[in-house]
Amino acid sequence: MSGFVGFFDGKGVDEKNNIIKQMNDKIKHRGPDGESFFTDEKIAVGYRRGGFNIRPENGAKENRADIESTPTINEYKNLVIFFSGRLYNSQEQPLSLSDAEIVLRGYEKYGEDIASKLRGAFSFVIYNKETHDLYGARDHFGSKWLYYYLPPSLRDTPLKEGGFGDNLFMFGSEIKSFLPHPDFKKEVNKNVLKLYLIFQYSPTEETFFKNVFKLPQGCYFTYKNGEFKITRYFNIEYNAEKKSFDECLNLLEETLKKSVEYHKTGDAEIGSFLSGGVDSSFIASVAKPKKTFSVGFDKDGYDESMYAKELSDLLKIENYKKILSSDEFFDALPEVQYHSDEPHANLSSVPQFFLAKLAKKYVNVVMSGEGSDEFFAGYLTYAESRFTKIYSKLPFGCRKLIKNIAKALPNFKGKTTLIKYGQKVEDYYIGQAFIMDDDEANDILSDGCKSDVSYKDITRPYFEKVKNKSDLVKKLYLDMFLWMPNDILLKGDKMSSAHDLEVRTPIMDKEVFSVATKIPAKYLVRNKVTKHIFREIANKIIPEEWAKRKKVGFPVPFSLWLREQKYYDKLKDMFSEDFVPEFFVKDKLIAMLDEHFKGVKNNGRKLYAAYAFLLWYKVYFIS
Repeated sequence: MSGFVGFFDGKGVDEKNNIIKQMNDKIKHRGPDGESFFTDEKIAVGYRRGGFNIRPENGAKENRADIESTPTINEYKNLVIFFSGRLYNSQEQPLSLSDAEIVLRGYEKYGEDIASKLRGAFSFVIYNKETHDLYGARDHFGSKWLYYYLPPSLRDTPLKEGGFGDNLFMFGSEIKSFLPHPDFKKEVNKNVLKLYLIFQYSPTEETFFKNVFKLPQGCYFTYKNGEFKITRYFNIEYNAEKKSFDECLNLLEETLKKSVEYHKTGDAEIGSFLSGGVDSSFIASVAKPKKTFSVGFDKDGYDESMYAKELSDLLKIENYKKILSSDEFFDALPEVQYHSDEPHANLSSVPQFFLAKLAKKYVNVVMSGEGSDEFFAGYLTYAESRFTKIYSKLPFGCRKLIKNIAKALPNFKGKTTLIKYGQKVEDYYIGQAFIMDDDEANDILSDGCKSDVSYKDITRPYFEKVKNKSDLVKKLYLDMFLWMPNDILLKGDKMSSAHDLEVRTPIMDKEVFSVATKIPAKYLVRNKVTKHIFREIANKIIPEEWAKRKKVGFPVPFSLWLREQKYYDKLKDMFSEDFVPEFFVKDKLIAMLDEHFKGVKNNGRKLYAAYAFLLWYKVYFIS
């Protein structure tokens, strides 16, 4: 792994050196094997690096700390790059070049277009020592993170000729690295709390720290001639081609297998995450690592690790697993929220944290199956029953009338379906997590945190760009911009970097995605079977039981634990803390908890969203 942090301000070089050292220490977990710095009269940057092997030639073991010691300076001595991540078109380059050097050479040739030409998971910043210009980019899908701190004085008006001057501007791989700067004002951004309670993450470019923003995936920023500007270089377009199923299948199969080979490059040993699902099973079967890693819970129905062990035995691969207890889960939550940088309400972050910790004991790099659900329509929300398909074809006015009638009637079987599909997809779909609606969120928030911003205000601009596409494409498009980067990839990067583990995702590759966007919808979802074409490819090399198994993910028995006195008390103690009324109506949180404890309602996900935020706040603002 690796990471960087940097800043502009008006301080002297010696003071900059002292500050950047403290900031760089905050991301030591991303690269405990070494650090390096660059400082001049304008800027200070710190870099952390891991020490695992990369790109060996003819079996030679070259050490990353030796050949990829960023910051890297070009041969003309005017450009410096701070790079985090991994490139996969580096096979086309001389083996003596590091990824950072490849990007620098590309920038010299292509300028700002370089990001679009890269293949991999990356974030980086290039600094021109002569002009003091900055260029920073984040990969196509958002596997790596790039945050920046931009105070209102710089955001609202163009910078003067003198540049940032005494104004503070910061950029880095993690928000926590900004905290040691003496001029950074650490304040909670309450504007995003309501949206977080709905989506389980912050769905906008704003973060939970005031004036700290995340560069969107597929974008680059420039600071040039006194102007800070963000430009999108990667646009997603879905244009299905008229090809037979076999033609699509053969092309996709070939592209996937090539991607796995590309992602295997260079390291002495690569492991693989393995669950009971088709995605990780396919990756492990193609990559054939020596070791696989799995986690589960010591609760009936919440452990798939036995499937991982069975497949590993079939493939003659060593399998290592960790079974988590409820105490281990709760004890890890503060650390999980700390490493997430922002509050994050996906329960699966915790098993992923332990999975990365387990794998790091044996390897430095693992492969993982992320991307197939978003690329090939793998979530159950993408599949519709025969009834809903027929119902959805009725004129919208007719469905709207049926919806209004159904809402007024007592509960009956199918009522929820009539109401849900009596709306346009734009009205009800926000992605794979919908914790609570606008009214529910505002109801439990304190007056200072309530908001008139609706979840539809967030999703509308995305839906507008695919307004003439099918409902399936609309869902896929939204998830590519919201769910995948802000949930799936956030926890992937943050939980692995907490243990200096590199995770590679061969499915989430721009060449694979290019093929995926041209596959007709009827090959993606067939008879309620999600990611149909991918399962057919997987079934060629893994047993049918694994290829056809329904998606489960990382199921966590949190809702069951909250009906135990011990964990009920834990949440009640948190909800009773003195700082809680700043954000929530305390009595309503406790009433929701009591309702769940008594079995009246399942409020587990709502309670976890509130609890995760309060834990995060306590870690960053109290502890």
